[in-house]
Order: sequence, then structure tokens, then C-alpha cells
Amino acid sequence: MKKLINSVEDVVKEQMEGLAASRPQLKANYEPRYMWHEETPGQVALVSGGGAGHEPLHAGFIGKGMLTGACPGEVFTSPTPDQMYECGNQVNTGEGVLFFIKNYTGDVLNFETAVELLHSDGIKVGSVLIDDDVAVKDSLYTAGRRGVAGTVLVEKIVGAAADKGDSLEKCEALAHRINNNCRSFGVALDACVVPAAGKPSFQLADDEVEFGVGIHGEPGIERIKFTSADELVDKMFLELKENISYSRTLRLWNRVEGEWDEVESTVEDFVTNHDYIAIVNGLGATPESELYGVYNRLAYNCEKEGYRIARNLVGNYCTSLNMEGVSITLLKADKEMLELFDAPVDTAAMKW
Repeated sequence: MKKLINSVEDVVKEQMEGLAASRPQLKANYEPRYMWHEETPGQVALVSGGGAGHEPLHAGFIGKGMLTGACPGEVFTSPTPDQMYECGNQVNTGEGVLFFIKNYTGDVLNFETAVELLHSDGIKVGSVLIDDDVAVKDSLYTAGRRGVAGTVLVEKIVGAAADKGDSLEKCEALAHRINNNCRSFGVALDACVVPAAGKPSFQLADDEVEFGVGIHGEPGIERIKFTSADELVDKMFLELKENISYSRTLRLWNRVEGEWDEVESTVEDFVTNHDYIAIVNGLGATPESELYGVYNRLAYNCEKEGYRIARNLVGNYCTSLNMEGVSITLLKADKEMLELFDAPVDTAAMKW
């Protein structure tokens, strides 16, 4: 293994130090670990987090118009409840704290514990589970579908809503609506190397692709032969398009009763002649030139099916260390989502 690190034990801390040094408006706490942005007076605080290794998710999206704080765990390892609890206390302005949780078992358990602790302190708190990956239902790390690059759109759009003063209740409802209209699908051409392991997390033959890979290298639907970029994108698009509406049970925090409610929530169908926001997301080691090739074929498929790409992002937003691969995210966007997506944002990884 040859990586630009000093020691496996210090990887996350030194990356946090570097990010804080590059953006003085970001503050970092190292025991427990979390980062936050102080310039958010009088608005709902938005906090996310997860294992390191997916940068710029999440700390790279702290700033005006997106997240207020983020809690990085060790590489591919959930942060702990004390990180989330301390971060929530740090960023609370009195308007409430909203957690965005990617659907991985450790993240869910630890964030839910932090919700309960903050509630016991008298802080208004809410949570939204993100499960946009349509590749598999139940996996090595999850009960239900995984949370992946759709998280970026939740953070951006709800970040703009919080920035304009929307309430905790409105931000929470908007985040659920985004998640229910968002789908992602990823493929790997080659595995990543986790620093603690020092070797690739799985093996692929030269002509193989992991179809439906997870962002920790979890298996997808199957291993398929690689023929061409266009054929691979066509197969990915078909998975996104043909994924039908379905309902699942979500645990939602009841702020009045101080307990978790189980609520049925429905993932919406995609429709033609509608606006969509698209992300072509690199998984860490894919050249940007290849990502634009993927976007070219995605745009072709969307036009053919009557999916209007109203906005797009092409680049590295939710990575898997140095995995060679790509994911595609499509969000069926309404007028409010598009307006909030267009709102100003100023973070390390996204700015306009």
C-alpha cells in the first residue's frame, strides 16, 4: 500500500486538521471528533456524518447553504453517539437540530441514541433516514436500502431551506420528500484500499464489473462482463428507471411524546416529462474525463425517456477512498427543490 498518509491511526484526525486549516470558518473538535460552521445564527442546524473515506461527504459540505456540522468516524466505521451528541449541542441555535442519517446499521443506532440524548436535554431534534441506493434491499451493512450519493442532494436542498429560515418541521418534511423521489446506482471497476487493511477490499477480474456496488465495497446485484461505457450506463439507467414504487416502515422521532414512531413511507415512481436533478459521481479513482463520458450517455438515455435533466453535478461527491467506479443519482425534482438547489452555497466542495 502506498498512500499519502503518515500513519493509519492518524488518518482522520490529520484530514480534519487540513480541512480546518484550509477554511478558517470551519471549527474542529478532536475528542470526540466533529466539525462545525459557526456562521449560522438563528436557524435550524443540520448535522450528518458517517465513516471517513467518502470525502467530500460529509465535512466537505459544511458551510453556508448546506450542513452546520458533521461527525466523521474512522474509515468506513460509524461515528459514535457522543460525537453526534456533542456536535448537536455545539451547533444548536434554539431552532432545533436535524440529523441526516445514511442507512447503515451502525449509523442508525448511534444517531438514534444521540437524538434521544438531545431530546432529554430539552433540545428540539429530528432525523431523516436516507436510503436512495436501489441496487439491493438488505446488505452486509443495512436493513433495507443503503444511503449513498442522494445524501448530497438532501444536504444541499435542505441546507438552502434552513438558510432561508424554514422551521425544523418544514426541513424534515422536505428531506423526506427528497429521499422518496431520489434513486442511486453504483458500479465498481476496481476495489478501494482501506488503510487499516492495506490491500484491496475485493478482487475483480480484468473484464469484470461489480454491478450495484456499495460505497464500502459491499457486493451488488452481480458481477458482469465489461463491454463498453455506453452499455454499462444503459444497464445502470435501466435499473434506475424500472425501480417501481414501494413502501417501507421508517422510524420517525416524535418530538411531543419523546419516542420513536413507526410510519409507512412510500418511494415515489419516476415519470416522463418531468424535471430531474442528476449526479454522475466518481467513487474516488475515476478520471473526470470518464465521468463526463458517463454523463453524455446518461443525458442520451434521459432525453430518450422524457426525463428532463434540469440540473446536474459531475465529479466526486460521495466517494469510496480510491475505488475506480461511478454512481448515478436521479432526483425527481419539483419547483421548490430546483429553486433551493440553485440557492447560494459556500463549502469546501461545493460553491456557487
